[in-house]
Amino acid sequence: MKKVLSIVASLLALVLVLTACSSKTSDKKEEKKEDKTIKVAAHVPPFTDMLELVKEDLQKEGYTLEIVKVSDNVQANVALANKEIDANFFQHEPFMKQYNEKNKTNLVAVAKVYNSIPAFYSKDIKNIKDLKDGADVAIPSDPTNLARALRLLDHAKVITLKDPNSFTVTEADIKDNPKHLKFTKVSLLNLNEAYNEKDLVFNYPTYISKLGLTPDKNGLALEKEGDLTFAISLVAREDNKDDAKVQAVKKALASEKIKDYINKELKPKGHATPAF
Repeated sequence: MKKVLSIVASLLALVLVLTACSSKTSDKKEEKKEDKTIKVAAHVPPFTDMLELVKEDLQKEGYTLEIVKVSDNVQANVALANKEIDANFFQHEPFMKQYNEKNKTNLVAVAKVYNSIPAFYSKDIKNIKDLKDGADVAIPSDPTNLARALRLLDHAKVITLKDPNSFTVTEADIKDNPKHLKFTKVSLLNLNEAYNEKDLVFNYPTYISKLGLTPDKNGLALEKEGDLTFAISLVAREDNKDDAKVQAVKKALASEKIKDYINKELKPKGHATPAF
């Protein structure tokens, strides 16, 4: 009888061990399966369009790309910092650095993908030289894009900056304002509304295209090509920038497919140029 009980106990122990091993194996398989899903946040074209283009390429590498739609730029960075996503794709490095400084985060630019070409637009004039005295000019409210807008006005000889090469200029750095322009700070996503209210507005092709406007046809002052300081980048965190998933997206966004898309679909409209 004792022998039978001993055998039964041994069998029960074996079952428990096998069950535990099976559970661990199942957990590992599930974990491995989850690791193959890459979450990247973006909110508008062409960011989302480019991510859609590389879905198939990533699938061939064994990954499933999930494009996480967000309502604004801040939400995309909050989600990344909170480790809710693996990366985001919408911003340039100066904007990212400003966000890091303000929020004590550790976001990093993994790869520059394309250089978006901003411009100034007006519903009333066709030439920026015709801008009236005392005109109300809408510029972005965040420091990095505000500086970019002022640098562009300096380049167009509308104002003169103390240091036109600085990426941190503000209205206080304007040395000469011959047309006595007034500057109204507007959040990036509200610049389209400002187009109908102000005399002149700075904007990116990503947003202004919703009004049927493009830099090449409607822009009154365009940024010079070649400077990649403000190139739109794939952004991750310091702790995951070298992860296989992030590197896979980096590789996909630096492909000839994406370069062809930028050159054929965006560049002819003055929208963007490749940054790689």
